[in-house]
Amino acid sequence: MRKVLIVLLLMITIGCAKKYTPPTEEVFSPPEAPVQEDLLKPEEAEGIEEEVVEEVISLQDDTVFESELALEEQAKAVFKDILFDYDKYDIRPDARSVLNTVAAFMGKNKEINIVIEGHCDDRGTNEYNLALGEKRSKAAKNYLVSLGVSPDRIIVITFGEEKPSCMEQTEECWQSNRRGHFVVVKSRFQ
Repeated sequence: MRKVLIVLLLMITIGCAKKYTPPTEEVFSPPEAPVQEDLLKPEEAEGIEEEVVEEVISLQDDTVFESELALEEQAKAVFKDILFDYDKYDIRPDARSVLNTVAAFMGKNKEINIVIEGHCDDRGTNEYNLALGEKRSKAAKNYLVSLGVSPDRIIVITFGEEKPSCMEQTEECWQSNRRGHFVVVKSRFQ
């Protein structure tokens, strides 16, 4: 009962959590201008994103911005979904290489914590898929812990079949839904 309560609290916390910003850092965000996409012509929309990015860059200290951007880009390249076989939660060889890279990245970036989401395809009952998703996320966590990542830096959660990445009823689509997905969270205690 206690585990269920903890999982529910984590789900609520993660779902409602806002990004924590240390009070000593100056936070920059791009100017917010509501854009009504249906009023923009395609030729007018081109280049808007580049203009906003250029404006943000001009407002920020280049060294801080570049290091944050570099870390985000590295994280995007490192934290790729890992896939699982049908009705299994064993770590596949292709997932091991991703997890090895994740462990190395986390070893170098102590301020990074992660949430591992366990997902399933839509075959099987909701209850079964929730349990299987939890086993998948725990298997990924255990593998990372075996590589030296502190278990305190990893939260596991299961979504079962509730958040599919693909909706088609094909083997390729089902395979993409059987995944462990990483969400990167910066530590509050840096």
